Amino acid sequence: MAKTSRNPDLIRGVGKYSRSQMYHKRGLWAIKAKNGGVFPRHDVQPKSEPPAVKPPKFYPADDVKKPLFNKRKPRPTKLRASITPRTVLIILTGRFKGKRVVFLKQLPSGLLLVTGPFKINGVPLRRVNQAYVIATSTKVNIDGVNVEKFDDKYFAKEVEKKKKKGEGEFFEAEKDDKKSLPQGKKDDQQAVDAILLKSIECVPDLKTYLSARFSLMSGMKPNELVF
Repeated sequence: MAKTSRNPDLIRGVGKYSRSQMYHKRGLWAIKAKNGGVFPRHDVQPKSEPPAVKPPKFYPADDVKKPLFNKRKPRPTKLRASITPRTVLIILTGRFKGKRVVFLKQLPSGLLLVTGPFKINGVPLRRVNQAYVIATSTKVNIDGVNVEKFDDKYFAKEVEKKKKKGEGEFFEAEKDDKKSLPQGKKDDQQAVDAILLKSIECVPDLKTYLSARFSLMSGMKPNELVF
């Protein structure tokens, strides 16, 4: 039902009743008299929730990066059943591709701690992903080798701040780009290799086996090989 006004317009903008007539017609005098001659006021209560932010009308000119939250809990990497401490592994990729190494332990990151030893095939203590190695049936006695100090932080690279160099200093710096290994890491390598070399020398032809690089010859079938 359409609402009708109490004060209909005679003409546009001019009502039928005056302001004082509407005052009595609406009963405003009674409301005012009931509240001591003053109209009642209702205090605005503060809103508990913050006002909703109106989205901007236009997209920002530059891309705004939002941080991504990873809700997944990290799970420790499951080690393959064929890879156990003392196992000789074959590296399949990288700088030492085809080299045979001795597996020492699995690090918290899931990577494998291996060594050549360095004196036999030039492979130092390093981390390797188990997806890029082949486990063999050959075992090496690693009793007495202390690997507790080796973790992921041990292999972390030191980040140094680069300073702007002049033209003369630039050519001198090229000679010093290749930094030598810290003496502490050299001592750790020698301590691990010393115990492994004693175990390797006790087994006939094991030293020759570790120093030889693995490769496939023509006519060899990888699916039929027994490592």
